[in-house]
Formats: sequence, structure tokens, C-alpha cells
Amino acid sequence: MEFDEYLRLKKIDAVAFLHEDPNRFQEWQETFKTMHPDSFTAQKKFLINDTRRRYRLIEAVG
Repeated sequence: MEFDEYLRLKKIDAVAFLHEDPNRFQEWQETFKTMHPDSFTAQKKFLINDTRRRYRLIEAVG
């Protein structure tokens, strides 16, 4: 699984996240490459929730 796909599954807008917080985005992307997605989620659980609130992915319907 790619990091952008993971963010989409977590309903995080990857473009907005990268634009607004590039350092954290790069850090997470590098960390994500080294572990299973479930382990990444467990490690970043509370940070993911905060990030989701900040960079909510709004998907077009239809």
C-alpha cells in the first residue's frame, strides 16, 4: 500500500497535508515505508485523528 492510498483510506487530504505541514508529511511518509499500515496506525493513532480533523478529505459523490 502506498502512503497516499493510506491517507485516502483514513480520509486525510494528502495534498492539503503536504502543503500545510510538509515536515510532518515527509516524516510520516518515511516512517510508513518501514512498517505495516496497522502498526503505523497504532503508533500514530491520536495524531491521525488530529490530522484528519485538520485535512479532511472531501470526496466527490457521483
